[in-house]
Formats: sequence, structure tokens, C-alpha cells
Amino acid sequence: MWLQLSLTTSKEQAPLIEALFENMGALSITLGDAGDEPILEPGLNETPLWQSTQITALFEGDSDPDNLRSCINQSLNNDVSCQLKIERLKDQAWERTWLADFHPMPFGQRLWVCPTGQRPKANNAIIMELDPGLAFGTGTHPTTALCLKWLDSIDLKHQTIIDFGCGSGILAVAALLLGAERAIATDHDPQARQATLDNAKKNHVDAKLEIKEPHQIPSIQVDILLANILAGTLIQLESRLASQVKLGGRIILSGILIAQADEVSQVFNRHFEMQPPIIQAEWVALEGTKKC
Repeated sequence: MWLQLSLTTSKEQAPLIEALFENMGALSITLGDAGDEPILEPGLNETPLWQSTQITALFEGDSDPDNLRSCINQSLNNDVSCQLKIERLKDQAWERTWLADFHPMPFGQRLWVCPTGQRPKANNAIIMELDPGLAFGTGTHPTTALCLKWLDSIDLKHQTIIDFGCGSGILAVAALLLGAERAIATDHDPQARQATLDNAKKNHVDAKLEIKEPHQIPSIQVDILLANILAGTLIQLESRLASQVKLGGRIILSGILIAQADEVSQVFNRHFEMQPPIIQAEWVALEGTKKC
């Protein structure tokens, strides 16, 4: 059992309450958005908070909730009982909990992403086994789904691809399962590179996959480059990404909100013939063909 305390406060007071929970012996502290205020693309080394921030702390299950409440009131010199939410949580195996919401998902006509041990009732399905983990990318987010559907829609035979900002490696692994000859996956995050390797081995395509840090990518030009990252980063990397695509090759950009699509498309139009955006929910993917 665990004792969970949640308190909503202003962003100015959030660091104080976070420190208070830590000094009270909290085992973990989580800060989240309490007012539906998205923060998109913070600057390097910036950790902005929301105007209304919810702070949630976990304590040992045998902790006395009355003592914790009293300590908070005394430290803040204010009775926060009305705002303080206290509940007891049962311990659970998190790696099994997600199974209640994660089921086989189709992308296009052939590709399915399935949790380990589950199979769709579909003929001629191309199945990728993938379980949620620390790295981004299971197909549940529209940005990933848009890229997976695009990969399923084209002929990848004899194609070499780069998955730039690979996360879980889902796009590189999908491309290889769908017939690509070779894939290079890259990410700054070592956990992402490890997750990509694990998922490639699980799907028996690791022999065709190279995993690199971004500065280690060989100076080659590929048939297809996929970059499912943030719009601002895509704009900054335009020249770098363009240099890795051969003339007539294609680039697929995602991680872009509808309101950002025109700006990203205009920047990449320098080297690519850009197509109209492909939209899912509030997100888009952009396809371009290398022209110079």
C-alpha cells in the first residue's frame, strides 16, 4: 500500500511545496498540469511550470495522513485541507497494468503493432511486437501513427532509411518489417538507443539495423528519412536532414501541430517539393521529395 497526497498550487509556490514533500519523506514527487495549459517546446535546460500546477507525492503506506496534513498546514502557515487530496493506493505491477489499455493496433492495410503475446485476427498481417517502455513511440500518439500509416502505404523494397530521433525505434523496425533493406536509427538519449536495440531484436530485424548517436551517422544519402520530433527542432535541423537524403528521395516530418505546419513546410521547401499536410487530430505529418 502507498499513501498518495495531491495538492494544486500556483507555479510560484510549487517549488516550495515540492521541497516540503521531499523533506517530509516523500518517495516520489510528480508535477503536472492542473489547468489544461500545454507547454510546447521549452528551451534548452528550461523546466517551465504551469500557472496551476498539481503536485503529487507518494509516501509509505503506513504513514499517518493526519500527521502529514498537520505538517503541511504548519509549514505553509495555511490550512490547505480543502485542497489536499489523500488516498491509499494498492501496490501493482506497472508492467502488467498497461495491458488493460494497450491492444493490437492496425496501421494501414498490413502493419499491426501488438503487445507481446497478443495477435490480431487478420490475414497476411505484418506484426511488430512492442511493449510500452521508457522511450517514446508505441503508435498510440497521432505523430507516430501518421508515420506508421505512411510507411505501410509505400513500397520499401531496396530502400535505405534513417529514423532521426528514433525513441523506441518503432519507425525503423516497422520499415524493416515492411521490406526496407537497411535502417539507421539515431537518438541523443541512451535509453532510446537501448530500447531501439531491444525492439529490433524482439522483431528479428537487428541484423539490418544500425543504431548511432546523431554525430555518428555516416555521411551517406538515403532513400527515406523519417523525423518524428518537435517542429522547432526540425526547423533548426533542416540543412542537416536535407543533406542525408538523396536527390529524389523522400523526407517524412512529424511531431508538428497543425498551426506549425505552414512554417515547417516553408523552411523545408528550400530543398524539398513539399506535399499538403496529412492530418490526424491536431497533429500533422509532412512529406517532401528532394529537389536540390
